[in-house]
Amino acid sequence: MKLFMSIDQITRGHVIANCLEGRCTVQQAALRLNLSRRRVQQLKKAFKEKGLAAMLHGNSQRPSAKKTSKEIEQRLLALRSDPALSKSNFLHFHEIVTEEYQLQLSYSTLRRILLSHGICSPKKRRTRKKVHKTRERRACFGELLQVDATPFPWFGGKEKSALHAFIDDARGMITGLYLCKNECLLGYLEVLRQTLENYGLPAALYPDKCSVFFVNAKKQLSIEEQLQGTKEQVTQFGKIIKYLGIDMFPAHSSQAKGRVERLWQTLQSRLPVEFARRHITTIEQANQFLKEYIGIFNKQFGVPACDSYSMFVPTPKTLDLDKLLSSVITRKLSSGSTISIKNHLFKIEQNKFGAGTTVNVLISQKHGIRALIHDTNPTKFTVIETRPKPF
Repeated sequence: MKLFMSIDQITRGHVIANCLEGRCTVQQAALRLNLSRRRVQQLKKAFKEKGLAAMLHGNSQRPSAKKTSKEIEQRLLALRSDPALSKSNFLHFHEIVTEEYQLQLSYSTLRRILLSHGICSPKKRRTRKKVHKTRERRACFGELLQVDATPFPWFGGKEKSALHAFIDDARGMITGLYLCKNECLLGYLEVLRQTLENYGLPAALYPDKCSVFFVNAKKQLSIEEQLQGTKEQVTQFGKIIKYLGIDMFPAHSSQAKGRVERLWQTLQSRLPVEFARRHITTIEQANQFLKEYIGIFNKQFGVPACDSYSMFVPTPKTLDLDKLLSSVITRKLSSGSTISIKNHLFKIEQNKFGAGTTVNVLISQKHGIRALIHDTNPTKFTVIETRPKPF
């Protein structure tokens, strides 16, 4: 029987298997999975009996027996619309409907239902001031990767290009380097590809507030917006990271991610020399050399982690990295089987698709431009016209 498991479940199975084989302790497994020691012990016992299937919840694909019925939900909303009850805070309202109207709902269920319908509690909440402390290195390899890119004249002269990098916080080891003309999504996706292929899935990424990672990261949703059900927008990179089950949070200053900032000082001093020694003068040549240089750097500057346990989880073989690690642009086919992208007109060679058919255009540094229709194999296309940009 095939097991259809999420990445989180695969990750949990990998860590529990490591724990059973003695590669990590119960405490390390609990830290990596954000579980209690007792729960890890339970999972170890279940894994021995059922194998990887033990990571699936017993109620998978079963409707919850505790699901609130539509009738109760409608009655709750009707009571909330009563002018006498509409101004009560959620906790008070819960007490009233439980004691006087015999609606047997937990507070969390009541709150979830009201928030999902845009009803917020009038009770005021204080925002607490954040206390910033000096941050030590993370204990485990793969626990946190610092992320950044920097423009610099890597080949000498005045022309700058942007080097993208991931560096492990615990060991100071580079997991990926990629050079592009500018700081961009495609560059970060290639660094992510190197990390996934050579190391696996890290626990968390720590970038700055660049728009590649976050939509308007400086503005946080207000309490009113959160209570009204407003959701934060997510970038393409953010969606990919969420799909992979990797945590990501922004640094609020360059000092906060000092590991990668110091990396730039080292690379800006060394790489131009290495490029000149090898007569490397193009971005393509540089990226080929950087694959080799990562090992050179890590051997020279990498340090042992405080804890020998690695939090990297092997990348599932079922993942299609070529498709996942691409910038996606959606277009509709015209009646002439063409699509337009940035003043370029593309002709789909197969004429069996009608006007209005959705075309997902995948763009990556590795494969260039590919067109997918109905998420099948790439469809052949040709550039038939390049339109001049408007003045």
